[in-house]
Amino acid sequence: MTWFRAPQGSPGSWERLEQACMFDGVPPERPGGGLVVAVTERQLRELPIAGPVLGAQPGRHTLKGAETNLYAEPAGQSFRLTIAGRAVEVRVAPAEYRWSYGDGAVLTTAAPGGPIPEARWGEKTATSHAYTATGDVTASLATVFAGEFSVEGGPFQPIAGTATVPSTPRALTVWRSEVRL
Repeated sequence: MTWFRAPQGSPGSWERLEQACMFDGVPPERPGGGLVVAVTERQLRELPIAGPVLGAQPGRHTLKGAETNLYAEPAGQSFRLTIAGRAVEVRVAPAEYRWSYGDGAVLTTAAPGGPIPEARWGEKTATSHAYTATGDVTASLATVFAGEFSVEGGPFQPIAGTATVPSTPRALTVWRSEVRL
């Protein structure tokens, strides 16, 4: 251990005072023989994380002015890696959903939404969108995954950083409806 002192009136200039060993003899080894195993953000992003399935109600065809319910169907995922000869388990879970409705509108949510009964189609949900024009659009979803890892069955630790994974886009056709008697 080394002790330093910053003289008053001289910020940024440190004076070395003393140095000493805090252990009797040789310092103890770190667990695992001095080797620290961690999963990096880059390693997290390289995992084959599957994006959630993007669902839409009422389906491929929707109506102008009515709410179209988009939702994600996420699944928990885990992976087994070997890092420096040690067994590492990585678990990932969605932390954020980034919706793009295909007409310029976007939304970010913490929840994936979900399907609703057919009798409620057209109602507003946390992830729905009402299109203002007719035509073909492509709705898309990018899911941000956070991860944690465990080395050889030890406690799980968070991974610094996230991985953003796109889902397969969903083609929709927006129709207009006319009511006539």
